[in-house]
Amino acid sequence: MDYLPHRYPLLLVDRVTELEVDNFVAGYKNVTINEDFFTGHFPGRPIMPGVLIIEAMAQLSGLLAFKSKNKKHSDGVICYLAGTDKARFKRPVVPGDQLLMRSEFRADRRGVMKFHCQAHVGEELACSADITCMVMMQDDV
Repeated sequence: MDYLPHRYPLLLVDRVTELEVDNFVAGYKNVTINEDFFTGHFPGRPIMPGVLIIEAMAQLSGLLAFKSKNKKHSDGVICYLAGTDKARFKRPVVPGDQLLMRSEFRADRRGVMKFHCQAHVGEELACSADITCMVMMQDDV
């Protein structure tokens, strides 16, 4: 909570399970039927929207970015999702699933950081993507 500015209903990381600065972070999201988005996506067949899976992996990547730069959101620093590449969805994520996520640091060029991310349900790959985040002072926005 000290590192990410997100709060309910858009905080999509429930717990960080491992973190190695400048290397990787792992965590999860428990997907429950109470999520607001299931009301309309889709009635009778609830599926977590792919953009929210990407957002969850981006939040985890942002947390790694903050920790790697030894900064917090409360320091006036913000981490924006700047891009996604090679996003692939392999299985639906449904209520009752635990979305196990991992983000691996790839590059940092002047605050533009790149990560390779994967999200699994059990042993099954649900989504993978390369995510780009931009870390900057909030006043520079």
